[in-house]
Amino acid sequence: MNPFMKTLKKIAAAYNGVSLILRIAIGLVVGVILALVCPGATWLKELGNLFVGALKGIAPVLVFVIVASALAQGSSKLDRRFGTVVWLYMLTTFVAAALSVVTSMLFPQTLLLAEAAEAEVIPQGLGEVMHTLLSNIVSNPISAIMNGNYIGILAWAIAMGVVLRHGTVATREVLNDAAKGVEFVVRLVIRFAPVGIFGLVANTFATTGAEVFIGYIQLLVVLLGSMFFVALVINPFLVWFCTHKNPFPVTLMTLRESGVAAFFTRSSAANIPVNLEICRRLGLPESTYSISIPVGATINMA
Repeated sequence: MNPFMKTLKKIAAAYNGVSLILRIAIGLVVGVILALVCPGATWLKELGNLFVGALKGIAPVLVFVIVASALAQGSSKLDRRFGTVVWLYMLTTFVAAALSVVTSMLFPQTLLLAEAAEAEVIPQGLGEVMHTLLSNIVSNPISAIMNGNYIGILAWAIAMGVVLRHGTVATREVLNDAAKGVEFVVRLVIRFAPVGIFGLVANTFATTGAEVFIGYIQLLVVLLGSMFFVALVINPFLVWFCTHKNPFPVTLMTLRESGVAAFFTRSSAANIPVNLEICRRLGLPESTYSISIPVGATINMA
């Protein structure tokens, strides 16, 4: 092995040996400093665009192959635990939505946007909502993956997984290998999260200036306060209610290892490999979490 490759391996090992949280923090600080020192370096946004584009490109494929593979394996059986998980997903989404409404009424905020937001057609009734939902479910699977239609992706993945359970062993092994391969690619993309965040922060500060962020301090307090209330009050209470054990060791661990990564990558689907690894370490049944984690990344909006 030539000296250049050895040096690259040493650099990669040193980079991967540092905590992801610390790397993200360093990326944030360096991005802000560089934007203040060199305000004209707007080309750094390409680093952020590449990172976000990679996440958006691989996340739909990840959800499809993981769900299909989990259902296709003969040993995968859904029991009442999966039903409990789905019920908790819906409950926490509802509670978080109610909390958001209350906090927005107690602490109303006004946003000054640099560009006008694109107008969206608001559904006028339950019938229109159901029509949109059903249309998303039966949309073309290729189109669903290309457009990030996770409802359609889930529907087709479930159908494919159920059908392939009756296929050959070789077919199921290929699908399982594909799931592992896509999961590895997502892990690789997440390793470059600090670089992407560095580019996004540097470009934002360079184009808008620090004074814009000062105007958002109150909004950030409301948003982060709501998030912490859900993460440190509502979720621990539900964990205690279901397990009758101290919820905070697991809560703090998941916030540190999963919550921080999800917050900065802004993609629950891209955070699937992180959550899968946590479930493995906790010794949870793979037949349950291999499906509940991708489903939660799609339907749980808490």
